[in-house]
Amino acid sequence: MTDVFVIASGTSNRHVRSLADDVEGKLKAELARQPLRREGRDYSRWVLLDYGDMVVHVFDQETRGYYQLERLWADAPVIDFEPAPSEA
Repeated sequence: MTDVFVIASGTSNRHVRSLADDVEGKLKAELARQPLRREGRDYSRWVLLDYGDMVVHVFDQETRGYYQLERLWADAPVIDFEPAPSEA
């Protein structure tokens, strides 16, 4: 299927769209990666970016709670993530 799922939440539809756009832009600029498939951007409750070996899910909080992907994939190993300090 894929090697890595990234699951994130936004606080509103606009925030979900912005997060997904930022992920897509950074992966394109820094790694020359384009998603093979993009879903959900029009409604921005759940945006999916499929890169083949990595799938990025960006949810609004209600939708993330409804689908509970963490529960669905509970037997998969978790990779610890330490966010980089934000630039001021």
